Amino acid sequence: MTLIVQKFGGTSVADAEKIRAAARKAVRAQQQGHRVVMVVSAMGKNTDTLLDLASQVSEQPPARELDMLLSTGEQISVALVAMAIDSMGAKAVSLTGGQMGIRTDNTFTKARIQSIDTARILRQLDAGNIVIAAGFQGIDDDLNITTLGRGGSDTTAVALAAVLGAEACEIYTDVDGVYTTDPRVLPEARRVDVISYDEMLELASLGAGVMHSRSIEFAKKFGVPIHVRSSFSDTDGTMIVAEPESEAAAVCGAALTRDEARVTVLGVPDVPGTSLEIFSAIAEQKVAVDMIVQNVANQERADISFTVQRSDLDATLQALQAAARRIGATGITHDDQVSKVSVVGLGMAVQTGVAHRMFRALADAGVNIQMITTSEIKISVLVSRDQADKALRAVHQAFELHVEPADKKSWAQIRAERRKKTDVDDLVARLHGDELEELTLTGIALTPEQARVTLRGVPDSPGIAADMFESVADAGVFVDMIVQGIDGEDGRTSVTVTVAASDLEKCLQVADDLRQRHQLRDVQGAGGIAKLTVSGIGLRSHTNVGTLMFRSLADADINVEMINTSELQVNAVIDGDKGDLGKQQLNKAFAGVLR
Repeated sequence: MTLIVQKFGGTSVADAEKIRAAARKAVRAQQQGHRVVMVVSAMGKNTDTLLDLASQVSEQPPARELDMLLSTGEQISVALVAMAIDSMGAKAVSLTGGQMGIRTDNTFTKARIQSIDTARILRQLDAGNIVIAAGFQGIDDDLNITTLGRGGSDTTAVALAAVLGAEACEIYTDVDGVYTTDPRVLPEARRVDVISYDEMLELASLGAGVMHSRSIEFAKKFGVPIHVRSSFSDTDGTMIVAEPESEAAAVCGAALTRDEARVTVLGVPDVPGTSLEIFSAIAEQKVAVDMIVQNVANQERADISFTVQRSDLDATLQALQAAARRIGATGITHDDQVSKVSVVGLGMAVQTGVAHRMFRALADAGVNIQMITTSEIKISVLVSRDQADKALRAVHQAFELHVEPADKKSWAQIRAERRKKTDVDDLVARLHGDELEELTLTGIALTPEQARVTLRGVPDSPGIAADMFESVADAGVFVDMIVQGIDGEDGRTSVTVTVAASDLEKCLQVADDLRQRHQLRDVQGAGGIAKLTVSGIGLRSHTNVGTLMFRSLADADINVEMINTSELQVNAVIDGDKGDLGKQQLNKAFAGVLR
């Protein structure tokens, strides 16, 4: 008898009739021969109501007491769902996180799952019950109630599916699957049948609200198929698995992260350890940093720009004040009226021309780009918030995301083709390890013989980025990293690209032509650099990854010249002569989590 996990979000259990509808789905699944575990969120806006109550009695409620309060929302839901199932003649039992044996660390309001004791759940299933599990919560070693952060019920569901060996984890929500972008913003958005873990992980971190990022990390680590479905229809929905829907399409989706804030630390001394000081101070506040751009130093000083959620801006600025003084930075600026637009796709790792196609679409729409970061499967740009919707529409149209790919595959085709590659012994060891949500690195790599080219004083106007990358592509130069950040305080930016050392002269010639055409301040080029890459699962949600990376390099007196990040990778450009030493340092620093 197969086991399935069904998760119902707040909108799916918002009132009595919806609770009964969710209960009917679980009973029907049991009648079809499945053992069923339901994971349920708090009803509707219940969590928001509880937070509002907390704010009325305390300006800064203690985190432990917040968790005690917020956990009650799910406890109400699970009891009502169990009652509804009982009324339909089936057996059900409701369990809190603690009763299920979900152990977490003691980081209140943002706890991580360390282990799950499945014995009680299995006993209840063996007795013929549908188990109704409270999402979003667990207990720490001192039996304090903890919560996993907003959206944490997704993580509960995927974690239970992993440890119980479920056939699939069905996520029931108010949408009928994953779309190429938010259909509430762009009605022409297309529902995809299949999307890969990596693509969904990037989209989730970019604000695609269908899934919680940590749940995708969990699913990828343990190979849990996730089925995103509508609570209100029988539409097939979307499968989230290892494989993409299309091998040929460069881009599978576009995302808008509307409420971003950009912070720039100006005049950072170009010496080892400065990045460590900045990002360790932020990590201590449990703030997740997103886009990170460190420009090439000019006169032995560099500017480091990064983005955080707008709600984290005050905490970030407070953390940075002392750090900036310690390292001798010349100042800090910020802008909370920005949004991030991104395109994601496994195909861009093997296809060229994606960047300049995106930049041309934005230029044609009259959208100015303030920052750029790239990874193997994502390109993100920062734009003014008042141009965000226009920018999203432009890139969605440019990549024809509303059209089904010619080589589109269904989940049935993928399942028929796939071969099981999981190391069963390794999987079992990780499922029963000390910390299920531990950081897992999949590789540390060194790319030697690289070069960089920097264009300084790029005017703050649309179209220049498109012209740059079209010119570079026409010259036959393959660009790896792209970073665009603030260049001083006059509104201009600098753009730096990394290329193979053999393409340096060709790229410099293109850059000089661009300098004359657009009246740029300066063009600089240099060889003798190398790129260090840390790849893994949980890089964004484990806020200490950058701290460990920068500390290990600083300890070896290795200066970080450029930084570039994504959900799946952190890249640092260093002196090429120190490449092997840098890789050794990173292997040592991450030895415990490298697989």
